[in-house]
Amino acid sequence: MGPYLRALAAQRRAVLALLGWSVVEGVPALLSGRLVGLAVDRGFAVGDVRTGVLWLLAFALVAVLGGFGLRQVFMRLGEVVEPLRDALVGVVVRGVLQSVKRQPDASAVARITRHVEVVRDATAGLLVQARALLVTTSAALVGLATLVSSVAWLVVLPVVASLVLFGALLPTLARGQRALVLADERAAEAAGSVLLGMRDVVACGAGPRAVADVRRQVDRQAAATVRLAWATALRGIVISLGGFAPLALLVVLAPGLVARGSLSAGEVLGAVVYLSTSVQPALRRLADTVGTVVLRLAVALRRLAEAAPQVLPPTGDLVPGSGEIELRRVTFGWGAGVPVVRDLSLTLEPGAHLAVVGPSGIGKSTLAGLITGLVAPHSGDVLFGGVPVGAVEPSVRHSRIALVPQETYLFTGTVRENLALFAPSASDASLMAAVSAVGADDVVRRLGGLDGVVGHGGGGLSAGEAQLLAAARVYACPADVVVLDEATSNLDPAAEAVVERAFAERGGVLVVVAHRLSSALRASSVLVMDGGEPLLGAHEELLGRSAAYRDLMAAWQPVA
Repeated sequence: MGPYLRALAAQRRAVLALLGWSVVEGVPALLSGRLVGLAVDRGFAVGDVRTGVLWLLAFALVAVLGGFGLRQVFMRLGEVVEPLRDALVGVVVRGVLQSVKRQPDASAVARITRHVEVVRDATAGLLVQARALLVTTSAALVGLATLVSSVAWLVVLPVVASLVLFGALLPTLARGQRALVLADERAAEAAGSVLLGMRDVVACGAGPRAVADVRRQVDRQAAATVRLAWATALRGIVISLGGFAPLALLVVLAPGLVARGSLSAGEVLGAVVYLSTSVQPALRRLADTVGTVVLRLAVALRRLAEAAPQVLPPTGDLVPGSGEIELRRVTFGWGAGVPVVRDLSLTLEPGAHLAVVGPSGIGKSTLAGLITGLVAPHSGDVLFGGVPVGAVEPSVRHSRIALVPQETYLFTGTVRENLALFAPSASDASLMAAVSAVGADDVVRRLGGLDGVVGHGGGGLSAGEAQLLAAARVYACPADVVVLDEATSNLDPAAEAVVERAFAERGGVLVVVAHRLSSALRASSVLVMDGGEPLLGAHEELLGRSAAYRDLMAAWQPVA
């Protein structure tokens, strides 16, 4: 709920604009019955057709004014709901990235595509319906009370009765909505798990069981939908009581009231207009808003809150004294399983060049997260310059520790803007020196130099060219510690060697999560991760100490 409310608060000017235009839209609800009554009593009923038509024209002009207000309301909805959607997608993505699951999360896709869109649409509906209830209904009731005050009880009693019954139905509707949301997630997760493991399912002959599992979840989803549909139908009947009963009572009692002179024909017709064009629609919108929109919004926000952990802003006020990285008996694991990093101790002084090798999924990228402070260890300490890396002042940590991931981030702008992202004050000469150091001269030249344009997401560049620009960007920044997490995976071996040597000669600490074992030959020390206790040493030393390392090297054929 916190991110939702913060996103709405950030758009409070747009919300206030919606309310202002809602007042304009509510003018027809306030005046409609009164104008129709005047058209009858002062015009048509006394034979003055011209006066009656003029009052109806006034009604038409008021309706046009209300339509203009409604148009302005819908034009400004996007200013509120689109930033809200973006904020909630960020919440879900952070939750998925911090999940303990080790495979793609199909239910997370359902949360993004269903729950976030539900929140977006429900918020838009709530903004439209809520202001209609507040402004339009209030205006209609005021107009009705001033027009036919003697029969106001015709409206009050049925409306109150329907609202009481509707309130009694809300718990059932809420349970049904939540059951449907959970059934949707389970069905998506079951189908996604089968698709991800299709090869294993076929190889094991488990097709019938997989089909049965998915079908069972789909059947539960269908049953939840039917139950909610029955509750929704009952809601419609209850609301109809409050909408049509006042109109029926007025039709039955109006002839006697007119005959006694308690009401005029125009006042009766005006009351019918108020009831049919304002009160009835308002009650239907109330049912839709509370019975569908609000319930869906509440359930979706709850599921998003359950799925996304609280993400606190980085804190810390310490400043490291040097560029040394030290791990003291560090242990970390995802969930309750076997730790992927266990009791690891190592020291990396400025000038150190460490290569981390091991099978995919063994925890090499997790180690990169520990070193950079993106992940906190379960036990042990990660120190940067003698202080805990998580307690370093965020701006200092961001400027002195750089992580280059496999996935490259480039944005629409000039080559200069992309290269200077982490070093805004860098001169053109410094940027070009970084480009030359990592071997990206040809790429920058082809783009038109530093003034050349990089497309959205690096459009027009190959994956390897994008990685070269990302490497040049970090080379140009002032970081003391650089972690290359398979950051050269799309380069050929020769280009990869140029990048790694450039960073090794640059100074500071270099950690390379190896994509190829050739990275281990260039490093001054190697860390072997194979699921057991990590082993640290030089290449020749590890060939004698580690069977896993020997097997990796024996299976690898260097490229000439």
